[in-house]
Formats: sequence, C-alpha cells, structure tokens
Amino acid sequence: MATEAAGGHGEAETGLVFHPMDQFIVSPLFGDGPVGMFTITNVTLWMAITVLAVILLLVVGSSGRSIVPGRLQSVAELAYGFIYKMVEDVTGKEGVKYFPYIMTLFMFIVLANVLGLIPMAFTTTSHIAVTGILAMAVFLAVTILGFIKHGAHFLELFWVSSAPLALRPILAVIEVISYFVRPVSHSIRLAGNMMAGHAVIKVFAAFAAIAAISPLSVLAITAMYGLEILVAFIQAYVFTILTCVYLKDALHPHH
Repeated sequence: MATEAAGGHGEAETGLVFHPMDQFIVSPLFGDGPVGMFTITNVTLWMAITVLAVILLLVVGSSGRSIVPGRLQSVAELAYGFIYKMVEDVTGKEGVKYFPYIMTLFMFIVLANVLGLIPMAFTTTSHIAVTGILAMAVFLAVTILGFIKHGAHFLELFWVSSAPLALRPILAVIEVISYFVRPVSHSIRLAGNMMAGHAVIKVFAAFAAIAAISPLSVLAITAMYGLEILVAFIQAYVFTILTCVYLKDALHPHH
C-alpha cells in the first residue's frame, strides 16, 4: 500500500501541472510577508517602470527636437498627433484643453500593456484595482466637470427630450443606471482582456514542454504574442476614446 501510494505520489509530482493565473498574484518585492497598504510589490515596481517609460518616450525622446526626427521623437510625435486628433474629433475644440490628461492616460495604459508582454514581467493593467482607479478617476473628473460647467443643467444628460413624453421617465432611469455603470465596464473591459490573453499564452507555454506538441505550442505562442501586441494598443485606444466620449457628455450634456 505504501509503495503504491509512493508510486502514485511520484506520478503526481511528474505530471503536467501549471497554473496560468499565478502570474497575476501580487507579492511583496522585498521579503515574504503579507501585502499591506504601503507594501512595495511587483505591481508597484512595474507601474514605476511604466511611468519611467512614458517619461523616456515623451520627455527624453522629444527633448532634442530636430527637423529630421529620431526614432523616439517619431514615436512621440505619432502618438501626440493621434491622440490630439482623437480628442479634437470626439470632444470638439472645447475639449482640447484636457488633452494632456488624456494623452498621459493613453501612454500609461499602452506602455503598461506592452511591458506586460516581456517575459517575467507583471501586467499591471490586468488588475481591476489598477484599471478601476483609472476608470473612477475619469468618472469623477467628467462628472465634477459637468456640474461645474453646467450646474443642474448637467442632469439634462439623463433626460432624453427627443423621446415621447411617456417614455422619458423610463429612459431617464436607464440613463442614470448606465451612467453609474460606466466605471465598472470601463475598468473590467481593459483588465479582462489583458488577463485573458496572458492566461492563454501561459497555457500554451506549459504545453511547449511536451515534445509531441512543442512545435504547435511555440507557433501558437508566437501567434498569441502578435495578437496580444495588437490587443495592447486596441484596449488602450478603446479606454481612451471612451474617456473622450464621457468628456464630450460633460461638455455637451444635451441629448
């Protein structure tokens, strides 16, 4: 019985065991103690690296501006023009004054997404705690801005004056609910997409250890990496353009 148990235990030890969600565990950077409010963690480290990457690209990359731009300056100018055009198209000229915040938001998210694809890195935007703070900051900012600029008239955002009078109260309730759900959908969309993609990559990476399916796994990982690079930019774009849409509602609340 003991021999059989030992044999079974040995098979369990040599079996294929992988945990694709382990890569999202928040752990202290120094020591093995519990994670507290002021504990420096792997999330803290990679958020700091992301901020430094943003500074390197936008500040250092454009510090030595020239008529013939270098690589960093070209990327910085491309990102600047892309986001500026987005803000202007969605919110109008009045929203351009809020461009620096939206530009910073986009660059932080896209670089956090891309840096998370580095092996052994931590994807900070896969955590709802991070994306939730970003989404809540946008929600509070546009709501406060709406009341500051329009006062009680900001509530006209929830009153669909173009609908039949009998339907307006029902639509108002739906509009209020959808408005307060915004930060939830705003944050979960980003975190969910980043977590799902990285989990799939980890699954394929685990199967790469099996000789029989290793070539297929490597091919699948390569394809998934290409897809995740695209998703990293798309999700940053979606988060940013939704921010612009919410800002437009604050600036022009009339239906």
